[in-house]
Amino acid sequence: MTIKQISIFLENRPGHLAETCRTLAEARVNIITLSLADTREFGIVRMIVDDWEKARDVLAAKGRVVNVRDVVAVTVPDRPGGMAEILSALDAAQVNVEYSYAFAFHHGEKAVLVFRFEDNAKALTALSAAGIDVLAFPDIISEAR
Repeated sequence: MTIKQISIFLENRPGHLAETCRTLAEARVNIITLSLADTREFGIVRMIVDDWEKARDVLAAKGRVVNVRDVVAVTVPDRPGGMAEILSALDAAQVNVEYSYAFAFHHGEKAVLVFRFEDNAKALTALSAAGIDVLAFPDIISEAR
């Protein structure tokens, strides 16, 4: 199962990230987790929020470029080698990882990672075959609260 992630493209200038977060706060959209990557002139903020459609709409209304992507959240043993085990299962199935980032909370004794794959269906099959726990959106919301 996949979850929706929004990606916002921002100029790499002071205040743009703060304005984006204020816009979401004013719309009562909660940011569950985010990742920020930058280049010299632009940044990409990737977020999982509690209401992606509302977030997309309010940010677009403010002139932001917003894309929605399907990502996969998995639990990872929180110990040395935990991520290597996940990546080995994906590598064996020839699944390409485009990017990944972590949640700020744990799911029980395990860490939670978000992955964007070139082929989500293939990745989900490989993860399932390896016995790796994939989280659904309701699980993520309940953990974040």
